[in-house]
Amino acid sequence: MLGLLHPKHMQDLEVRRSRRLQALVGRAERPSLIPPGDARARFGPVLLTSVFLATTSVARNISAAENGHVTSRPRDAARGVSGRSDEGVRFVCPRHQLPAIKVGMAEYVKSLAIPEALVVVTERPAEGVLVYTLATPPHDTSTLDFSARPSMNISTEEVTLSVGPDSTSQVRTVSRQEILLALLQHGRLTTLRGSACSVEALSDHVALRQNIVAWAENLRWGWPNGGAAEWNEKYWNHGTPKPGVPLREAIDDAFSNQSAYTMGCYTATKLAIVKGVLDYYDRVRASPALARLVQTRLLSNHDPLSDVEPGAVWSFEPGFNPKDAARPGKLLAVAREVSPKNFVPGDWVYFLNTDPVSRQKSGYEGSNAIYLGRDRFDDYYGENNHAYTYAEKLDEVFQWRNGVFNRIRDAPKRKPLNAQDLEHFSASPKAGGFVETWRVVPEFFEAPTRRDLGPVSVHGARFTGRRAP
Repeated sequence: MLGLLHPKHMQDLEVRRSRRLQALVGRAERPSLIPPGDARARFGPVLLTSVFLATTSVARNISAAENGHVTSRPRDAARGVSGRSDEGVRFVCPRHQLPAIKVGMAEYVKSLAIPEALVVVTERPAEGVLVYTLATPPHDTSTLDFSARPSMNISTEEVTLSVGPDSTSQVRTVSRQEILLALLQHGRLTTLRGSACSVEALSDHVALRQNIVAWAENLRWGWPNGGAAEWNEKYWNHGTPKPGVPLREAIDDAFSNQSAYTMGCYTATKLAIVKGVLDYYDRVRASPALARLVQTRLLSNHDPLSDVEPGAVWSFEPGFNPKDAARPGKLLAVAREVSPKNFVPGDWVYFLNTDPVSRQKSGYEGSNAIYLGRDRFDDYYGENNHAYTYAEKLDEVFQWRNGVFNRIRDAPKRKPLNAQDLEHFSASPKAGGFVETWRVVPEFFEAPTRRDLGPVSVHGARFTGRRAP
């Protein structure tokens, strides 16, 4: 089996480098434990304030610096004047906003029962920057074991899902506490700037991720196993809602009538995310204007499940059209250069099948998955009690090269993985592993004023991109 690839020496070097930088930076960057504050009701499950960008698809392609769009950025490209690489959640705002953000973040952290000693604040007033990071060692980038760490005190949270026109269901799902802690962990950087430079925008993003996870946790769609997808023909025409069928009605049927649907993991991932976003702004936030705006984006090219994610996500695929690299996602953005084992609940993750033989089999090129928190990734087909652990997910992709396409039928072909193998396959495909270094993430939807919430024009553009099976 494969040898263990421990990054111990690199980790020690990173710790020493971090200590030297802290000594050099001195007064330029003032890290401190997050100050205490009173938790306010505005950080409950339903926010009173949300921000959503009403813009065209073309406008969303303008850089974050120009239009105030919030993005998740590569850590190496996110250095301050001091040269230090930021990690966690970063606010880049006019200097006069920083005091209010500090107070708001203290209240928000307290409202989620996160001990203030777990969060470190780094201030760079001259740059208009506040950075919030977990008080974990710099080399600690994993979020998979958060629920097992006593200091985190992770719990689940009860939410309400709509299961019919007049009925609801109470379910337990990932907590907003775990989502925020994962965003603050070393190993990635999420930046809020411009009109989204607010604690409310961050809190809204966390609640949106929670709703996506809640809808992705208990699914049992059919698996096509290389065949064509199947849709309820009452509502759908090969993955596109039939003329006259409201989008929300078609989407809802895929969740209330799951046995009528068969699809691959790529379409399943998009469908779960679309459901989570639509439901959040329509029912949880109860904002008709924001829900209408989400639908307008989705229907901009008359194909709501296409181009949900940015085109650049699939740049590694053979035959990728370079023109697609500039196409923004309708609802999603990309976080790049994310560290191994760093996942935030609500992330869309891709496990690449690097075996040149088995990846030629339709449906087994790789595995699209949503991270559910608590070391769990979705199981859209109800084959593994609705979720896979990280180790099980790596094992699933590995076993394809051994001809294991059905866990029960092909069990004799299975070759167990040991701890060394799991560590090896946790690396990026370039390093011999399975896990891509990007994550597809929900956008920070933002709007400076309510008057921007009108219909969105896309100038009649019909984007080309990876099609749903």
